Parts: sequence; structure tokens; C-alpha cells
Amino acid sequence: MSETLAGHKIGFIGLGNMGWPMARHLQDAGAEMTVWNRSEARARLAAERGMNVASDPGAVAAAVAAGAGAGAGAGAGDGVICLNLTHNEVVASVVDWIEPVIVPGVVVIDFGTTGYSETLAFAERIRARGGQWIDAPVSGGQVGAEAGNLTIMAGGEAATFARVLPVLQVVGGKVTHMGAQGAGQVTKLANQLIVAQTIDAVAQALRLAELAGVDSALVREALRGGFAESRILELHGDRMVRRDFAPGGRSELQLKDVRLMSELAERVGLKSSTLANSRQLWEHFVHELGHGDLDHSGLFRIYETGA
Repeated sequence: MSETLAGHKIGFIGLGNMGWPMARHLQDAGAEMTVWNRSEARARLAAERGMNVASDPGAVAAAVAAGAGAGAGAGAGDGVICLNLTHNEVVASVVDWIEPVIVPGVVVIDFGTTGYSETLAFAERIRARGGQWIDAPVSGGQVGAEAGNLTIMAGGEAATFARVLPVLQVVGGKVTHMGAQGAGQVTKLANQLIVAQTIDAVAQALRLAELAGVDSALVREALRGGFAESRILELHGDRMVRRDFAPGGRSELQLKDVRLMSELAERVGLKSSTLANSRQLWEHFVHELGHGDLDHSGLFRIYETGA
């Protein structure tokens, strides 16, 4: 990877299954990384790789603010704080930490799937300090994060998006500016609506084949390339055939996203019986059956064992 971010300082908060490879790619592109993570084990790995490990999120923001340029003239990687966090509550907690030390010229990029209303509120808080917020949720899972070819859908001011585009292109293969603040989150929730219901459809189809005495692996291969083809049939269908439900994308996070898309649907007036059914199914799988730590392809188990 060419060092497109050489000489730039970037903060990264949240080094989970997605954030860790993203932070590594940014470092490999030449950025000086200051990071924080709740897990000490991952923080130690970051230190071993030569990243600066901060004591808390506020310290990350302070390090970035100290190197921030004077607003629009700053380079792409100057004054950028990246967030990759799991829940709205965690994002809110981190914003509480970083808000007091935000200075003009700092841009916060939220790579997580965060509620639409919450995104607007977080962005307003950062703007009140002279900073900018880009909601840039990603699709592609851990595989895409490791490969550095995530699909990124961004919302925020066009000039701010243009400024941080070189950062986004280091971790993303397809990067699209969707429009105003929150448009990235709306797009990601549309993505997740398709994902949640397609996982269910693929699970039903493969189990239907098995119950009818047909090899589900052959069914999956026969369907590949046809009208039913999808990344979910390709990747998660394979997991279902092999019964490999070790967590990549955890089911409890899929449920979180289904709840967020349900909230957005209510906000905009979309009435959908399939969305309501999808939420009921994921609530049952995660909370009643206790499978929140399984990969979301594990929804297959509902049709195999009912438990």
C-alpha cells in the first residue's frame, strides 16, 4: 500500500473485529495513529505495532486536536478522529469524552451503524465546537475490513467529505457521498434491512432443501450466479451448510440494527409487515434463545433445531 497518508495524525477509537484492521490499513498508509480500545489485549497489539495508545478517548481527541490544521486548509489526515463502535450508548459515551477537546479543523468520522436521530444530535454537538461530523457506516463485514475494500456510505457536508476522502479510500473499495448529515446512516439501515431478511430467506431455503432430502451444499452451488445470487448466499450460505457460526457479525448487533431500522421506519412513516416480522424473529433468536454471540448466519439454527 502506498503511503498516501504519510505525515498525518489520525485518532481511532474502537479496535474491534472491524476497527482493528481498519486502523492497521491507515497506519500502513503512513498515518501516525493514536488509538484507544476498551480491551487491553487489543490495545497491547496496537502498541506492539507502533501505534500510540491513549489512556482514554479524550486523550485521543487531544492528540488529534494538537496536530489539527487550521480548518479547510488542513490535510486529509490532519485532525481526523475515527470511531468504530457497536452501540449508540457507547458512541454517546465517547462523544462525552471527546467533545470538550474538539477544536476547529477536527473531523469525526463515525464508521459504525448509529441511529439516525442520534447521528444528527452528535453532529450538532461537534459542530458547536467548530468541528465536523461525517457519518460513514460500512458494509462488507470483517472480510471487507481485512481486505481494505469496505463499501462506505457517507453523510455530511460535501467539502468535509472531500477533505477526508483519502482516509476513506484507504479502508474502502467503494466510497459514496450520499448527501446531508445522516444520509449515510439511512443508506446503511436500508442495507441492513436487506441483509437481515436475506439471511432469513437463505436459511429457510437451505433448510427446506435438506428436509426434502437434497444436499444443501449442491443447492447453494446451483443457485450461485442465478437470480437468487447474493453475497449472503455466497458467504453465509456456506457457513450454514458447514454449521460454522463462530462470530464475525454477531447476532446481537444484527438485532441492534433491526431495531434502528424499525425506529427509522416509524419516523418516516414506512409500514412494513416483513420488517416487523424480521424484528420479532431476531428478538426471539437473540433474547429468548440466547444466541446473541453467534454469527448472524446462525439464524439457520431456528429452522434446524428450533433452539
